[in-house]
Amino acid sequence: MEKHRKHAKLTRRDYGNYAVDEIAFLGVKCSIISDLAQNIVNKAQNKIKFAYVDASHHKEIIAPNIDNFTFHSSGNLGTTLSVEMNRYNDKILFSKYDMVFINGNHYQGEQQILILDNEKEASVLKRIDQLTNIQFLIKLNDESKVFDFLIEKYPGIQNLKVYSIDELDHISEHINAIIQQKIAPVQGLVLAGGKSMRMGTDKGLLNYFGKSQRDYAIELLEKLNLKTFLSVRKEQNISDKATVEDVFLGLGPFGAICSAFQNDPNTAWLVLATDLPYVDEKVIKLLLEKRNPAKIATAIKGKNKQFPEPLITIWEPKSYPILLNYLALGISCPRKVLINNDVEIVEIDDDFIINVNTPKEFDEVKKKLND
Repeated sequence: MEKHRKHAKLTRRDYGNYAVDEIAFLGVKCSIISDLAQNIVNKAQNKIKFAYVDASHHKEIIAPNIDNFTFHSSGNLGTTLSVEMNRYNDKILFSKYDMVFINGNHYQGEQQILILDNEKEASVLKRIDQLTNIQFLIKLNDESKVFDFLIEKYPGIQNLKVYSIDELDHISEHINAIIQQKIAPVQGLVLAGGKSMRMGTDKGLLNYFGKSQRDYAIELLEKLNLKTFLSVRKEQNISDKATVEDVFLGLGPFGAICSAFQNDPNTAWLVLATDLPYVDEKVIKLLLEKRNPAKIATAIKGKNKQFPEPLITIWEPKSYPILLNYLALGISCPRKVLINNDVEIVEIDDDFIINVNTPKEFDEVKKKLND
């Protein structure tokens, strides 16, 4: 008898205990861990989004009866929340961060950095089962050693890179390399599911360059080594292309982007509309070169335009929860998401991002391209 499934089988993002990329520091007292974490963050100069998970060291704390939010014009937000740790809500909370540092004296991380302090041998022995994926070692001082019980359980530990705690540049570079390994790959998404009401015919099938525009767009992205999919409605029944079927119905491009993330939440999606005939290889190359995975998206904007173009944009995996939150607010405009969040903007000449929506506009552009 088939077991009853209580929920849909959805593809999940690859999380650790708290976040997609997390490292627990352990082996020394908590103040050294927090200072080291802060120094590493300072070295990054805001190019990477970090968070720090720790336990309160106050013996007597009374849970607040009201959540407090204190906003400051500098952008600082102070909060006091009555929130308990929860393995689902924590992942939502930390979904926007590139790396979460964890005080391993209190909580376990999927990756670890062990700081060697001879005075903390008993503490490390107590937490030996947490050392499942040590990235490298840090010596607190010249006398610091790898304990015998560590070598016995993890013989390979002697082959790990060892830094002095003063080698902050090298430690930061190593952590940055770990972060780079977790940066999501980019896949292409050509929007071909619109109903083209103003054009009166499928805009994806219009011929500007001797082939349908959707074929042209796919080839443009694949030429740059992007695995590319067509975003389609179910009734389109396209069998000769790799497709992502729209499952967020009636939401236009917003739904197409969310559908792509539901299909694969562990990739970044370079979204390209088919009504932008002047977008060429140079534009896509520039977008890829300027990609900033620390932001929720990297978007093209015309130099004389007020707002970015959501349909020539690389949407990072961290944007997916934000898109869903906007949808819960009744907002299905991807441009609003870009305008109101942390986005990398790439400016180009306005002529590259002319939309073609009517037969008259198509004729004008076709004539100009043939001149």
